[in-house]
Amino acid sequence: MLSITHRNPFVFVKRLGVPTQSRPHPINPLSFRRYTTEFTDVNVKEARLSDNIGKKVNIKGWVRTARLQKNIGFLEVNDGSCLKNIQLIIPPNLVEQISYGSSISAKGTIIKSPAKGQATEITIDENDPDALKVVGNCPPSYPLQKKGASPEFLRDIAHLRPRTNTTSAMMRIRNAATMAVNEYFQDQGFIIVHTPILTGSDCEGAGEQFQVIETLKPNETITKEKFDSLSTGFFGSKTFLTVSGQLEAEIFATSLSKVYTFGPTFRAEASKTTRHLSEFWMVEMEQANATLTQLKQHGEGLIKHCIKRVLERCQDDVNLFASFVDKGLEDRLKNTLEKPFNSITYTQAVEMLIKSKKKFQFPVEWGANLQSEHEIFLCNELGGPTFVTNYPRSIKPFYARVDQVDDPSRQTVSAVDLLVPKLGEMIGGSEREEREEVLKENMELVGLDSKNYEWYMDLRKYGSVPHGGFGLGFERLILYLTGIDNIRDAIPLPRAYGQCKY
Repeated sequence: MLSITHRNPFVFVKRLGVPTQSRPHPINPLSFRRYTTEFTDVNVKEARLSDNIGKKVNIKGWVRTARLQKNIGFLEVNDGSCLKNIQLIIPPNLVEQISYGSSISAKGTIIKSPAKGQATEITIDENDPDALKVVGNCPPSYPLQKKGASPEFLRDIAHLRPRTNTTSAMMRIRNAATMAVNEYFQDQGFIIVHTPILTGSDCEGAGEQFQVIETLKPNETITKEKFDSLSTGFFGSKTFLTVSGQLEAEIFATSLSKVYTFGPTFRAEASKTTRHLSEFWMVEMEQANATLTQLKQHGEGLIKHCIKRVLERCQDDVNLFASFVDKGLEDRLKNTLEKPFNSITYTQAVEMLIKSKKKFQFPVEWGANLQSEHEIFLCNELGGPTFVTNYPRSIKPFYARVDQVDDPSRQTVSAVDLLVPKLGEMIGGSEREEREEVLKENMELVGLDSKNYEWYMDLRKYGSVPHGGFGLGFERLILYLTGIDNIRDAIPLPRAYGQCKY
């Protein structure tokens, strides 16, 4: 005989004529209500499955359309679980008080739908007064009306734009890509490291950092002396928001061999371009004894794995962007999956650009940074994603490993960037300079005091090892996966120059 104990309704005991022993119920306690009520909670994605026809369900979401006919009403409801809605068939007396954008809770039966494009719909019992409830009413002033809205308008109401098809589809793709990043590195034997957001180091050496100070008291004025005190008092030294987790990841690569980090980073760039944010997410890997060849293999493997997972898990969302944002999206993604990535040196890239005789906005010469227009041209010419290696020493960060070259006037480093069609640079990486004296020389060349990086120099002093890694701007990956034009639409709540509303 089974019975529920009076202390815990989720624990069953078996009476065998011996002292009673309790054991966990084999059913998840969180789903216990399913066995004590007539209706089962489902989301829209589940309700659209033909396998669930005949089930009595409780569904919750937001009204996308409300249509009232003479003897029947139709509601289109979405809860974010998928791109498409579920249709509710309801008595006309129940739909009159329901407006576009309202949140509702409904109980009904899943039935086979005669309409095209949907396998199921839900009928609501007109005899049950509680079958349809308005949880949160939406007034006529709702900014998101049925007509389309521009990306610029939606950025001003970023707290509501997740209710649009494009932003919700972007978020599901972003979710799938996040899972894919972790899957790839875990499958490759990497260990995730949660690197700090507050740091005393400038990884890029460019000085584009946000400095952290203690908050001023109300009505407190600030002098230079007070600012210096607030800048160093709390932590004992100047502290900044991190521009990269790379340097800290190197600590663990020189002990755990293969590590990666995935988190927010910050750049104090006064830029309003479509490719820059002040806060964005970076995927960074570091590996002991890694070569440029291995870095390229990981870069290609990671991108392809993310594309594969997104196409598997978010096909409807990809179709949306392919239909309304970027007509060539799906072909480009499939082409990226099927073909090996190209690889050329920086010197070869410059020669290609010069020989093309194309008039670029930015002049092309050896020693100059490649601009987006150059990068996109190279991808178009070579027919897909392209690695560019061995950049000039003068345009790469101090930690890039110096190459052995025959011509000292063309000194290069073992750096690699991945360029992709329509976008340009997506990945930037290098072998790291593991030679203590050369690293110190690099720092002097860019004006960094090696004394401020004593802990970093210790990694070269005590058991140094060749190693390398790269960083991938996650929002740029989202741009590539969706065809979205502006990076501010590839992140949930954008922080950019002049924009930090929430």
